[in-house]
Amino acid sequence: MGKKYLLLMVIAGLATLFVVAAINAGTAVPDVVKMENKAYEKHTKGIVEFTHKKHATDYKATCGDCHHNDKGEALKELKEGDNVQGCIECHKKPGEKAKGKDAPKLSKKEELEYHAEAVHENCKGCHKEANKKAGNKNAPETCTKCHPGKDK
Repeated sequence: MGKKYLLLMVIAGLATLFVVAAINAGTAVPDVVKMENKAYEKHTKGIVEFTHKKHATDYKATCGDCHHNDKGEALKELKEGDNVQGCIECHKKPGEKAKGKDAPKLSKKEELEYHAEAVHENCKGCHKEANKKAGNKNAPETCTKCHPGKDK
Protein backbone atom coordinates (compact mmCIF):
# COMPACT_ATOMS: atom_id res chain seq x y z
CA MET A 1 0.00 0.00 0.00
CA GLY A 2 2.84 2.41 0.87
CA LYS A 3 4.63 1.95 -2.47
CA LYS A 4 1.39 2.43 -4.44
CA TYR A 5 0.62 5.59 -2.47
CA LEU A 6 4.14 6.93 -3.06
CA LEU A 7 3.94 6.12 -6.79
CA LEU A 8 0.55 7.84 -7.00
CA MET A 9 1.95 10.95 -5.29
CA VAL A 10 4.95 11.05 -7.65
CA ILE A 11 2.66 10.78 -10.69
CA ALA A 12 0.36 13.49 -9.32
CA GLY A 13 3.36 15.73 -8.64
CA LEU A 14 4.73 15.26 -12.16
CA ALA A 15 1.31 15.92 -13.69
CA THR A 16 1.06 19.14 -11.68
CA LEU A 17 4.49 20.24 -12.92
CA PHE A 18 3.47 19.62 -16.55
CA VAL A 19 0.21 21.56 -16.12
CA VAL A 20 2.01 24.51 -14.49
CA ALA A 21 4.68 24.48 -17.23
CA ALA A 22 2.01 24.42 -19.94
CA ILE A 23 0.15 27.35 -18.37
CA ASN A 24 3.34 29.41 -18.05
CA ALA A 25 4.49 28.53 -21.56
CA GLY A 26 1.23 29.93 -22.93
CA THR A 27 1.83 33.32 -21.31
CA ALA A 28 5.56 33.66 -21.93
CA VAL A 29 6.52 36.94 -23.57
CA PRO A 30 8.99 36.56 -26.43
CA ASP A 31 12.00 38.88 -26.52
CA VAL A 32 10.90 40.17 -29.94
CA VAL A 33 7.22 40.43 -30.86
CA LYS A 34 6.49 40.44 -34.59
CA MET A 35 3.58 42.90 -34.93
CA GLU A 36 1.83 40.89 -37.61
CA ASN A 37 -1.92 40.55 -37.50
CA LYS A 38 -4.13 38.23 -39.51
CA ALA A 39 -6.94 40.83 -39.53
CA TYR A 40 -5.12 42.52 -42.41
CA GLU A 41 -5.62 40.99 -45.83
CA LYS A 42 -2.17 42.17 -46.78
CA HIS A 43 0.35 44.38 -45.11
CA THR A 44 1.39 47.37 -47.17
CA LYS A 45 4.44 48.13 -45.03
CA GLY A 46 7.08 45.87 -43.52
CA ILE A 47 6.13 44.17 -40.26
CA VAL A 48 7.37 45.95 -37.13
CA GLU A 49 9.47 43.79 -34.84
CA PHE A 50 8.85 45.15 -31.35
CA THR A 51 11.75 44.47 -28.99
CA HIS A 52 9.71 43.67 -25.88
CA LYS A 53 12.69 42.70 -23.72
CA LYS A 54 14.72 45.78 -24.73
CA HIS A 55 11.81 48.13 -23.96
CA ALA A 56 11.25 46.49 -20.56
CA THR A 57 14.90 46.08 -19.59
CA ASP A 58 16.82 48.94 -21.23
CA TYR A 59 14.09 51.57 -21.43
CA LYS A 60 12.36 50.55 -18.18
CA ALA A 61 8.93 50.52 -19.83
CA THR A 62 6.25 48.97 -17.67
CA CYS A 63 3.40 46.78 -18.91
CA GLY A 64 0.96 49.65 -18.33
CA ASP A 65 2.97 51.95 -20.60
CA CYS A 66 1.50 50.04 -23.56
CA HIS A 67 -1.39 47.98 -22.21
CA HIS A 68 -4.49 49.88 -21.11
CA ASN A 69 -8.16 49.45 -20.33
CA ASP A 70 -11.13 50.69 -22.34
CA LYS A 71 -10.76 54.16 -20.79
CA GLY A 72 -7.11 54.44 -21.91
CA GLU A 73 -5.87 54.03 -18.33
CA ALA A 74 -2.65 52.08 -17.81
CA LEU A 75 -3.04 48.53 -16.54
CA LYS A 76 -0.59 49.07 -13.69
CA GLU A 77 -1.16 45.69 -12.06
CA LEU A 78 0.06 43.74 -15.10
CA LYS A 79 3.28 41.80 -14.84
CA GLU A 80 5.22 39.77 -17.35
CA GLY A 81 3.45 36.50 -18.06
CA ASP A 82 -0.09 37.80 -17.46
CA ASN A 83 -2.56 37.17 -20.25
CA VAL A 84 -3.34 40.32 -22.22
CA GLN A 85 -5.58 40.94 -25.19
CA GLY A 86 -4.07 41.93 -28.48
CA CYS A 87 -4.72 45.50 -29.63
CA ILE A 88 -7.05 44.26 -32.39
CA GLU A 89 -9.47 42.88 -29.77
CA CYS A 90 -10.62 46.42 -28.94
CA HIS A 91 -9.30 48.44 -31.89
CA LYS A 92 -11.19 46.20 -34.30
CA LYS A 93 -10.97 48.04 -37.62
CA PRO A 94 -7.85 46.91 -39.50
CA GLY A 95 -5.72 49.59 -41.05
CA GLU A 96 -5.81 53.36 -40.78
CA LYS A 97 -8.61 55.89 -41.02
CA ALA A 98 -9.31 57.46 -44.39
CA LYS A 99 -7.09 60.45 -45.09
CA GLY A 100 -7.40 63.46 -47.37
CA LYS A 101 -9.74 66.40 -47.78
CA ASP A 102 -12.75 64.19 -48.59
CA ALA A 103 -12.20 61.88 -45.60
CA PRO A 104 -14.92 62.01 -42.97
CA LYS A 105 -14.12 63.94 -39.78
CA LEU A 106 -13.77 61.52 -36.90
CA SER A 107 -13.64 62.03 -33.17
CA LYS A 108 -10.56 60.79 -31.32
CA LYS A 109 -12.60 57.82 -30.05
CA GLU A 110 -13.67 56.97 -33.62
CA GLU A 111 -10.07 57.25 -34.87
CA LEU A 112 -8.88 54.86 -32.18
CA GLU A 113 -11.31 52.20 -33.39
CA TYR A 114 -8.76 51.70 -36.19
CA HIS A 115 -6.04 49.28 -35.16
CA ALA A 116 -3.17 51.06 -36.92
CA GLU A 117 -4.23 54.47 -35.56
CA ALA A 118 -4.27 53.12 -31.99
CA VAL A 119 -0.92 51.35 -32.28
CA HIS A 120 0.72 54.33 -33.98
CA GLU A 121 -0.60 56.75 -31.36
CA ASN A 122 0.63 54.50 -28.55
CA CYS A 123 4.11 53.93 -29.98
CA LYS A 124 4.76 57.32 -31.57
CA GLY A 125 3.45 59.15 -28.53
CA CYS A 126 5.84 57.28 -26.26
CA HIS A 127 8.74 57.74 -28.68
CA LYS A 128 8.13 61.49 -28.96
CA GLU A 129 8.00 61.77 -25.18
CA ALA A 130 11.22 59.75 -24.81
CA ASN A 131 13.02 61.88 -27.40
CA LYS A 132 11.89 65.09 -25.73
CA LYS A 133 13.02 63.82 -22.33
CA ALA A 134 16.40 62.64 -23.68
CA GLY A 135 16.93 65.68 -25.91
CA ASN A 136 17.60 63.51 -28.97
CA LYS A 137 15.79 61.64 -31.75
CA ASN A 138 16.93 58.09 -30.90
CA ALA A 139 13.40 56.68 -30.57
CA PRO A 140 11.98 56.28 -34.09
CA GLU A 141 9.03 58.46 -35.09
CA THR A 142 8.76 57.85 -38.84
CA CYS A 143 7.34 54.98 -40.89
CA THR A 144 10.63 53.73 -42.31
CA LYS A 145 12.37 53.71 -38.94
CA CYS A 146 9.89 51.14 -37.54
CA HIS A 147 8.59 49.36 -40.63
CA PRO A 148 11.40 47.49 -42.39
CA GLY A 149 11.49 47.26 -46.17
CA LYS A 150 9.34 44.58 -47.77
CA ASP A 151 12.43 42.58 -48.72
CA LYS A 152 13.21 41.85 -45.08
